[in-house]
Amino acid sequence: MAIWAVTLLILFLVFCFCFFVAISYNIIFAWLLPLFMGGAFFANTNAELVKKMIALADIKPGDKAVDIGSGDGRLVIALAKAGAQTHGYEINPFLVLRSRRNIKKAGLEGKAFIHLSNFWNEDFSQYNVVSLFQIAHTMVKLEDKLKKELRPGTRIISNYFVFPTWQPVGQNNEIRLYKM
Repeated sequence: MAIWAVTLLILFLVFCFCFFVAISYNIIFAWLLPLFMGGAFFANTNAELVKKMIALADIKPGDKAVDIGSGDGRLVIALAKAGAQTHGYEINPFLVLRSRRNIKKAGLEGKAFIHLSNFWNEDFSQYNVVSLFQIAHTMVKLEDKLKKELRPGTRIISNYFVFPTWQPVGQNNEIRLYKM
């Protein structure tokens, strides 16, 4: 057997071993994979913060909401339970699968949707409620994107991170409400 074939086999076996170890600790799915795909690591929003975000969103009949970087879908589910048709955009395929399973368990199929997509490639003009839990270095670029796409009156709820030039119109500790 050629040396390159042996080397390739060893590398493959090492990769497989590392992959299965990482799966058992949920490292590759929650932390490493999104970074390689151009996203951020997954950090969930606890139930208390979700309640605060929903309260600030002030969901009304007919609202159409989006969660940018929807993670495991918990905010998409909460927004749908509050009465909005809700879409989430997530780049991590494993979190998309988990989200879709969570939506099905919650009985919200047809009212809550998760899309496997990089949200930078999406147009948010159809939404009048936007929720997000991003990282600091994306907020400048995200502010520019949302300014271009959102209609006047759109409510934007941010968990922890602030937009560089916008002033919140409402706040509950680290949860901020912005309006276009």
